[in-house]
Parts: sequence; structure tokens; C-alpha cells
Amino acid sequence: MAYLERTPDADVAYRGQSLGTRKPAEAQPSLCSFGAKTAQYRPHEVVYYEGDPADRIFEVARGTIMLFKLLPDGRRQVVEVLRAGDIFGLPNGSEQDCTAETLTDAKVNALDMHQVESSPAIQRQLTRCLVAQMQSLHEHAVLLGRKSATERVASFLMHLVPDRGTNVCVGPVDEANDSRQVKLHMTRQEIADYLGLTIETVSRVISDMKRRGLINVERNDEIRLNRVCAVCQLTGRH
Repeated sequence: MAYLERTPDADVAYRGQSLGTRKPAEAQPSLCSFGAKTAQYRPHEVVYYEGDPADRIFEVARGTIMLFKLLPDGRRQVVEVLRAGDIFGLPNGSEQDCTAETLTDAKVNALDMHQVESSPAIQRQLTRCLVAQMQSLHEHAVLLGRKSATERVASFLMHLVPDRGTNVCVGPVDEANDSRQVKLHMTRQEIADYLGLTIETVSRVISDMKRRGLINVERNDEIRLNRVCAVCQLTGRH
């Protein structure tokens, strides 16, 4: 992947934007301000493979990226879904412990590890970013360990509505029109791998929500939540 000239990214991001957690991004500098190089990727292009040398850290400047591990029996577990502002590529060892693949067109900043090790300013910036991401991973651990299939799928759908479903959500502006159309950047199989379910279970839950009038599946990659609050009630957060 050819690197472009480094430029500060002005994308609006959300920190800690995993399931059930959504906080507006603080005004933090990107890795570009520390000399990171930027590369462009197409959808479903690999940034790095599991086992590659862990000699750089990465930051999502734009787009969506998933981290996944392949299990010995061939199954795939999606570990994390990353959005703009998220940091990745920091395993506990000399090799990458998972594969990073883009789900959309993406722009990624990359910084050599030796620059990180020699700069207290970069280390402080990484600490701020990673603390927010740890909260997201805690929420995902709860989802995988305790939530039912319906709660997991509902949580995933609410994750796509950035201003709803949090502890400080004030509800719909217009209760008579509490709908929202969301775009899926993951296939049914990828969603299943992320939620620790089978694709048949994900399809069954979506069909049940559709039958109950909670959602409409308008295209393979688009779903309309007809009643956002009703879907939120199924997440297990209430």
C-alpha cells in the first residue's frame, strides 16, 4: 500500500463507539500531528495479517475497520469494530495477534513503533485513546457473556444510531416518528462473527423483529428502525 503525504484529518469521530457505549470525540490531535504517514484502503482490504511484525501502530482516520482472529477449526471471531479516531496494532508481543480488514473505504494513519517509544507526548495521546476503547471492550465482553441473541442483535442495531441508547439518551424528538435508517457495513456472517452467534440465529432474530414491525429490511445493507425506543428496550440495558 503506497503512503500518501501526511495531512491532519478533520473527520468528526466518536470515541468508545462499540456496542452500548457512545461518547462524542474530544478535540484530540491525530497521529498525523506526530508525523504519521497516511494510506488509503478500499473495502475489504487487509491492513495487516495476524502474525505480521508489530512494528507500527495505526489510527483510523476515516471509515470502519474490523479486527478478527481465525480459530483452529476455521471459525472467525470478530474482536473489535473500529471507527474514526480509534487506535489499533498494539499487541502484547512482537507479532500482530489478529487481522485488520477494512469494511468500507478507509484512511489509516501509521506511526513507527520506535517513534512511540521515544516520545512521551505520543504515549500520552495513545493512553487517552486506549482508555476510551477499553470501555468499549468491556461492554462487548458483557454482550458476549451475558446477553441473549435478541439482546445482542438489538445492541448492534442501536450501535448504529449514534445519538440514542446511551445512559443520557433523552428519547425521540418526535415520538410519532421515532424511526431511523441505518447502513450496515458488515455482512450477516460478519455480524454473526462479531456477536458470537451463527448466521442462522442472526437471520432469525432480524426476521422476528421485522415480523413485529420493529424494523424493515430495505436492502441487504440497509435497515430502517421503525421504533428506535422499542428496539432499544430489547438491548438488555433497561
